[in-house]
Amino acid sequence: MKIDSHQHYWLTSRTDYGWLQPSVKRLYADYMPDDLRRLLNANGIDKTIIVQAAPTVAETEFMLGIAREEETVAGVVGWVDLTAPDFEQDWQRLREEPYFVGIRPMIQDLPSEWILQDIVVERLRILADEQFPLDLQANLRHLPYLVQLLEQIPHLRAVVDHLAKPDIPAGMLEPWGTQMEQIASFPNVMCKLSGMVPGTLDEPWTNEGIRPFAERAIEAFGRKRVMFGSDWPVCLLSASYDQTVSLFEACLTGEWSEEERADAYGGNAARFYRLNV
Repeated sequence: MKIDSHQHYWLTSRTDYGWLQPSVKRLYADYMPDDLRRLLNANGIDKTIIVQAAPTVAETEFMLGIAREEETVAGVVGWVDLTAPDFEQDWQRLREEPYFVGIRPMIQDLPSEWILQDIVVERLRILADEQFPLDLQANLRHLPYLVQLLEQIPHLRAVVDHLAKPDIPAGMLEPWGTQMEQIASFPNVMCKLSGMVPGTLDEPWTNEGIRPFAERAIEAFGRKRVMFGSDWPVCLLSASYDQTVSLFEACLTGEWSEEERADAYGGNAARFYRLNV
């Protein structure tokens, strides 16, 4: 089974995204299952994970509603306020939903040291004790702080989204590569080979320019701890869905067994999120 471990659905009529404005160009449109289903079929993708795009429980419930109706959805990575007094109440209520498979705090929009606050570490330790998955929406600036977090909670079950957004256009493999190796030394952490194409409108890119970063991540995490993600529809700023699949395939360099390829295309995601597929 092939699984796209990272995609989004949204409606412009919803008001809790904040960032979803006409200024984001072609992303300012409704993107729902009818828009993606044909692309999944064309690329042999069986299931997807919907990932939050707004810092609200209401959007998480919106995605769960889609998951109940859409057969291509295997799970939802939602949002819960890790600093709120009612965090555990909200989290436990959402856990009653079979499609609720993870949470993602939007650390990309927060100060780098936010994740090391005492209350956040306390709540993440609760997740770790339950082995509940956490998506890390990290950029380069977060990596030293994530290493410190993992030193405090080494059993945290987490996945780094989008390779932590290294500076691919500049070809800067360091210090990103070394920091990712530090993160990969914690065995419960995985990495999504997602969001690798530029997030700016029509910026040029090539497989050859991106491949060294994917190869470095695969080397650091190993073939049992990387997974495919399209980041659709964000990818549409610079690439089609078909191109994200072709890029992922181009990054699986060297000799891969059938089992290893199956893991990278879906098995690792199913295991990480404990999907019922």
